[in-house]
Amino acid sequence: MKVKILHILLILSSLIGYLEWGGGNASFLVEAELLIFSKLITDPVSVLHPFILIPLLGQLLLVVTLFQKRPNRILSYIAIGMIALIMLMILFIGVVSTNSKILFSSVPFVVLAMIRLRIPLVA
Repeated sequence: MKVKILHILLILSSLIGYLEWGGGNASFLVEAELLIFSKLITDPVSVLHPFILIPLLGQLLLVVTLFQKRPNRILSYIAIGMIALIMLMILFIGVVSTNSKILFSSVPFVVLAMIRLRIPLVA
């Protein structure tokens, strides 16, 4: 049960990643994912990029583990790694740009991922 709660928190924390870019644009990852899903229906080729699809697939894999009686640890680790691609990039951008909003939006996921990796393998 502890692992499933942690997986839910990992999914939620991956959605609060925050990005800012030129022209005063900003977005949380949850907003960007909603836009991706809407574009997937209208223009699927525009969202076919590994940096978009890999973290999304990681989130879906974590959702799959929620429905398993005993969450598969290998599947969990793969999913966390896939999501970590974008969350660690956001963390790096926050550090390099000294933007505290960007930096602190990625910290919850990184901390939760580290906690999940430290839980005994049988959990």
